[in-house]
Amino acid sequence: MSTSSVSTGCFVFKPSTKKKTKSLGLDEYFSLGCEGVDTNDVRFGLFYSLWNKIKTETELLQDELNRKVLDSLLDFISKSSCTRQRGNWASQMRASEIPTAALMLGVNMPDHDMTFQSLSELLQQSVTPHVASVQAKECAALKHLMKRVLERLMDTVVAEEDDEEEEEEESRTPVHKGWHCSLSMLCEWYNTQTKHKCSTPGKKRSSPSKDQHPPIVIIFKDLEAFNPKVLQDFILICSRYIERLPLMFIFGIATSPSTIQHMLPHSVSSLLCIELFQSLSCTQHLATVLDKLILTSKFPFKLTGKVMQVLIGLFLYHDFSVRNFIKGVQLALLEHFHSQPLSVLCCKKKQALRNVTQLSHEDLEKIRQLPSFTRYVDKQESQELVQLLEDDAHLKKMCRKLIKGLHKYHKNYYPTLRCLHALTSSLPRYPLGKQIRELHLICLEKCVWETEDYQSAMKLLKMMAKDELIALLQRCTEALQPSNSKMMKSALVELEDILSKFRQLDEASEVVQYDNESAPVKNLQKKMDLHQLQQALLEMNKSRRSKRESPYGILRSQVLEFIDNLVKNHLPPPESQALNEVCYYSSSSNVRRHLNATPRTSIQAALSSPHYYLLNENLKTDDGSVSNAAPDICIVYKLHLECGRLINLYDWLQAYSTVVSAAEGNDPESDNFGKVDDLKHARFIRAVSELEFLGFIKSTKQKTDHVARLTWGGC
Repeated sequence: MSTSSVSTGCFVFKPSTKKKTKSLGLDEYFSLGCEGVDTNDVRFGLFYSLWNKIKTETELLQDELNRKVLDSLLDFISKSSCTRQRGNWASQMRASEIPTAALMLGVNMPDHDMTFQSLSELLQQSVTPHVASVQAKECAALKHLMKRVLERLMDTVVAEEDDEEEEEEESRTPVHKGWHCSLSMLCEWYNTQTKHKCSTPGKKRSSPSKDQHPPIVIIFKDLEAFNPKVLQDFILICSRYIERLPLMFIFGIATSPSTIQHMLPHSVSSLLCIELFQSLSCTQHLATVLDKLILTSKFPFKLTGKVMQVLIGLFLYHDFSVRNFIKGVQLALLEHFHSQPLSVLCCKKKQALRNVTQLSHEDLEKIRQLPSFTRYVDKQESQELVQLLEDDAHLKKMCRKLIKGLHKYHKNYYPTLRCLHALTSSLPRYPLGKQIRELHLICLEKCVWETEDYQSAMKLLKMMAKDELIALLQRCTEALQPSNSKMMKSALVELEDILSKFRQLDEASEVVQYDNESAPVKNLQKKMDLHQLQQALLEMNKSRRSKRESPYGILRSQVLEFIDNLVKNHLPPPESQALNEVCYYSSSSNVRRHLNATPRTSIQAALSSPHYYLLNENLKTDDGSVSNAAPDICIVYKLHLECGRLINLYDWLQAYSTVVSAAEGNDPESDNFGKVDDLKHARFIRAVSELEFLGFIKSTKQKTDHVARLTWGGC
């Protein structure tokens, strides 16, 4: 079984002992539950199903997000191809330039491959079959670029010309005749292809640009990484053939459109007809992915706040790659189903309830040991507590109830989260965050209604004008409408009723004058002693407290109380829910270790403890030193740790030779013990070269027979 991993590792898949179980598909796993099937097989089936759903949903989402910019690119290429068929002067002048699309994709380089793959497939399906994609790492020289383009357009192997002939051509003229011959070969091939299509009987000709003369599209995936001289020469050569070949370029740009000006002089850029296209930003892409994959009850698998913070932190501070973010989610999914035996309950509600009845006594004991279940049991009465801890049948019955409550919690949590975000995302200074992911992280960690930010948000809502509050409540109703939960439907009806009352309010009724204020104020204007002043102030304070609130103020308090109750009922943290461990993955350290690895620490651990990686107990030592039978690089590494900033190579070699002689079993009293021969010298040179390659040492000009040490401290 092949395994793809984001980090180096060893995965062991134990073969099943039952032949019938091995041939079962996922549908059979779900229909059987745990009866007759190993629990590990059911967990793997659930994991595989969720993995495929997340993968499919991500691909569909990626296509949907890129649909607008890809459609614009297709229209541009189609119109540019049609321009060549027209006969007016403007079209002829435009046809003398190479149509070029500058596609701004952002710095999230790992996501670009999927975008270009979708673009190539759409071009081949609807515009032209002649599409070639090239990368800078495979086009270091002009001959390599030309070779890759011809091979991918003609779907054949193109032989390179002799180096001597290339040098002669380069020395005579700036435009290489050898490459003209290659493009001439492409012209002949293209004419053959178009004539063959035109002469094929029984084919409908929908449009000349598509059937008779389809364009040739060349995609430069990473424009910034290309050698400017190679790119300039290629464009100059292609411009000589624009009348014979309908060439078009697509530049994939990660930084700025000014990159084209920096790489191409005016004499070259004037040969291109450039149009700019902007793709969706990576932060908007991530927000959509979170909304569709994370902030939904569609998938039973969930992430805790710490894991979410690790994944979002890696996204924001490393590569801005949504693709790597999805890999992190899939890694957490794999770790959860591998490390949590009760993940057999992490599935749809009906399947989870069916699996509860098939749990063994060992599984029920693991449920009793869950922290969330322990907290739940502590709140029960003594008789119920004894039954939960001793009666397996009663525990299964209670687990079914708790699983139903957990799924109900998720159905109500996400609509309420979107409702609260709709109310607070436009407030000044964003007390609960501008993005919904920020609010989600707060709700995962603590009771949001107990935070100061929530209290300040409620105070700001109390000061909002009528029209502004109505607009926010309208957004809140839109957030609750997609939910199918009965509680959310009831909350939506109540919120719409309050909205209708807001709209019926008379604006004139918002300002009310009170006559009972005038008397205390007039009394303050009279001369009085200290006792009379105290009585007047108490009377004024009492009149203010008894003052009737305006109709708008009453409705505003009513709707804020409704929102507050909605938040308190449906936005408690997941840790408050019993059995939350079956759905929530919480090991943020494992995710960080896999996705944000520290190569130096891993290398130092391998060099210091070779027995662990080589699975050889003979190399293990008790005092932490390296065995003299260890690989040469381990011995050299250990000796270099005992040196200072500068290492004498001769002394290092002598120490290495002494250790190796002891490993060979030579007599320490003999004259040849520790003597350096050619074989030991060669082994030492190789080990030192490997250490230099790994970055532990470097050569220095201070002393010719010394090297400088670069690392300090152990693993």
